[in-house]
This record gives sequence, structure tokens and C-alpha cells, in this order.
Amino acid sequence: MTGARGLPDVLPIFPLPNVVHFPGVPLPLHIFEPRYRDMVRDALAGDRLIGMVLLRAGWEPEYQGRPTVFETGTAGRIVHSDRLGDGRFNVVLRGEREFRVRRELDGTSYRRAIVAWRRPPTDALSSQSRDRVWMLARDLLRDTGRNGVLPAAPRPDVSDEVLLGSLAQHLDLPPVERLGILEAETLAERASRLIASLEFQRRAAQAPDMPGSKRPQ
Repeated sequence: MTGARGLPDVLPIFPLPNVVHFPGVPLPLHIFEPRYRDMVRDALAGDRLIGMVLLRAGWEPEYQGRPTVFETGTAGRIVHSDRLGDGRFNVVLRGEREFRVRRELDGTSYRRAIVAWRRPPTDALSSQSRDRVWMLARDLLRDTGRNGVLPAAPRPDVSDEVLLGSLAQHLDLPPVERLGILEAETLAERASRLIASLEFQRRAAQAPDMPGSKRPQ
């Protein structure tokens, strides 16, 4: 069954403990569990969509079953796949659109859910917001000594949504903070949450032993 904007009402969902996927951003995955090999084979034979969702804390004892997931996720479309000789897959997803899990379904080895699709954001960032986000990301990489140097300014042909998603997905932010950024319904709010997270990470990197420099777990 197909819902609004040609997107399906039912998605296979792939829960992971540390991955939050964003629209427009590529995500490489190595698929090795038998149930998720089934998922990839079925997706390749169909609309090539897989819904990435984040596992809630305490998932470890139930991982082989159905541990609880956060409701908001992003559907990614398989844009590249390699099937390895032993049945595993290397795939690349491109983020399509956010959804909310309404309820899960039975009947397959992997998890599937009925979903409600989120509308794409319609606002735009100011040039000051784009520059602020980029500068903070660049400075965080410098302060933490991580590999990767961002240029002085973002490419003008990269959309606001992809810019924010790429930074949130690839920088070393706590997964629940990435999810909070994804859950924002406007780009302005998404930028505000990303800026707050980056500013905190910079303060913590500059003074790691100061009281309050660590977020509560």
C-alpha cells in the first residue's frame, strides 16, 4: 500500500544503537545478520527503502527480539549494493524522508512497521545560521584533534537540509542528540539544536575536567 507522496505505508525497519540517518545524506551499511540479509533482499526486489531507527537504552538483552525503538526515523533508499559471497551485503542508503512508527507488524524475519510520514521542512536558513553551524563544526574538529578539515565555508549548492543533516550525522555527537535534531520540524529549529549541541561539545573539549562538562547518561 502506498501513502502520501508515493511513499509506502509499511517499511522494513533497521534498529541500531548509534545510527541516526538524515534526509539527503548517504549512509553506508554492512549487513551480516540473517534477518537483515532477508530485509535487504526484499528491499532490493521492491521499492529499495529501509527505515533506520534508533534503539532505546537497555536494548542489549533483547537485541535478538524486538527491543524498544524511538518512534522517529528516516527512510533510506538503497542506491548501491554489493552482495558478498557468503550472503552478506554492503549497501549505501540515501536518506529520503522522516517518519514516525505507528505500530509494528509480524510475518517476516525482520522488523516492519506501519509508518506516518513527516512533511518536508519548508523554511530556509539565513546565511548567518549556515555560517554559524559550519564554523562551530570546523572549530569542534580542530579542538578535538579529529581527522577531517572543513573548508572555510559550506558549498553554496548544498541545501540547508543536507548541510544540517550531514554535520549532525557525521560529527561525534551523542545519538540521542542527533535524534533530537532530526525530530525538529523546521530547519531553523534543527539548526538551533545542532548549534546548541556543537557549542556544548566545544566547551567540554576545551575544559573536559570542569564540573558539569559531561552530559548525564
